[in-house]
Amino acid sequence: MVNFRKYISSAAVLASGLFLAQSTVSTVLYSQNYDSQKSSLNLPSPVSTMVEKTVLSAKELVDINVNTMMADPVLKNASWGFVVYDPKTKKVISSYNENTPLVPASTTKLLTTETALNLLGENYRWMTQLEYSGTIDENGVLNGNLYVIGSGDPSLGTNKAGASSYRDIISDFIGGVSREGIKKVNGDIIIQTALFKGNISVLPENVVWLENNNYYLPAGSTRDINPANEKLIVKKGSFSTDKKFFYVSPYNHQMVYADKYEGNGILTTKLPDAPAYLANSFRTTLVKSGIPVTGKVSPKMTDAAPEGRKMLSAYKSPTLGDIIYYTNQHSDNSLAEALLRTVGYQKMGDQTSESGRIVVTGHLKDTGFDMIGLNYMDGSGLSRSNNVTPISQVKFLTSLMDQKYYRSYLTSLPIGGQSGTLKRMFIGEGNGQVFAKTGTLNKVKTLAGYLKTNSGKTLVFSLMVNNYSGSVDMVKKRMEKILEPALDL
Repeated sequence: MVNFRKYISSAAVLASGLFLAQSTVSTVLYSQNYDSQKSSLNLPSPVSTMVEKTVLSAKELVDINVNTMMADPVLKNASWGFVVYDPKTKKVISSYNENTPLVPASTTKLLTTETALNLLGENYRWMTQLEYSGTIDENGVLNGNLYVIGSGDPSLGTNKAGASSYRDIISDFIGGVSREGIKKVNGDIIIQTALFKGNISVLPENVVWLENNNYYLPAGSTRDINPANEKLIVKKGSFSTDKKFFYVSPYNHQMVYADKYEGNGILTTKLPDAPAYLANSFRTTLVKSGIPVTGKVSPKMTDAAPEGRKMLSAYKSPTLGDIIYYTNQHSDNSLAEALLRTVGYQKMGDQTSESGRIVVTGHLKDTGFDMIGLNYMDGSGLSRSNNVTPISQVKFLTSLMDQKYYRSYLTSLPIGGQSGTLKRMFIGEGNGQVFAKTGTLNKVKTLAGYLKTNSGKTLVFSLMVNNYSGSVDMVKKRMEKILEPALDL
């Protein structure tokens, strides 16, 4: 707790603390109507009077705001922590509970996206290729198979980050088939998703599948090729007093919870198995275009004796830099989880969440991250078992300012009052000056990133609130209030 007496010498100033917390750095402590009253005072002439005026610094106002929030009805029973840090002096300017591990929600994506940038580079791309085996006879009949070769592209067919739609990709594939003179396929369309190959991983502990009215299913392969089978079975919880609904994944065979559910008993996810959907749609389009396919769509995860193949078409994803920009601006959970799996595959040859966690935590340790209090459970921040301290977040963000990809990383963060998930915060004070990742779960609200002060300095901050009272909008207002005086630092 901050000591008021360190900054304020008189009892009168201390009693005015709540008022001062709402003031700017130029606030002066004296009666506002004194100037209008002094002319009517019956004082002997030419006696002059000196009025002592005490001006508080921006740091003192930040500290007062923090102290005021300790008694605020929304935060007084919450677990919360705050740090504002000067990266040049390497000193904490103001803090509260900075060493307390707290649930970071989607500010977890700060660690995931930075690891991907560091290990893969911002120009990294995923490739999805169309190839064929066998021979093409004089009538244009392919006596062989078509292969859709995936690489785990998390944006495939989504239009996210500038990615092409399924329709556009299929159009390119049809063009490749036509250029090769293929008029009939006497074989199958085989999907080889070497990265996602049946890695039905264990879900992160305590994961939330229902977030902000969106439903989330971890990326991966289905056991059946039909994307319509990507659905969750919803059951009312009959064995818990804390949670109302449970989701049973038909692929993970695990139950996870949600605090509320508005829908029927079966929920179809927004995330179909992308390679399966692409291949099935491709086959349908081929047939409609007058190119018959005698075989079916089937997965082939491993191939001990691969056929000789020739490429027909190749689709490149947006760059990793573009993907990360979209991920952080929109707080996209599926992209973040795919990034986690991708770094796991690139370093360990195994695209599972567990491998991804090992790679991310290993990277953080190698780069000097303060591991005390860290529990990194997933790439997106959906798990309530994630923990991190405010001080470790700000030191991590400070260390990135010397990296060659810092500009891309900074640009990916939402801007207060202007873009992404911060568009409706800092509309007045701080507009265009706060660059930060937000995080939201039920009774969890977090914010961490960079702050450009009115004097042009860049400061780093972390503000995490767990188990607050009231609405999330109430917490947002208090977060803005704590940070506003820091703009004058």
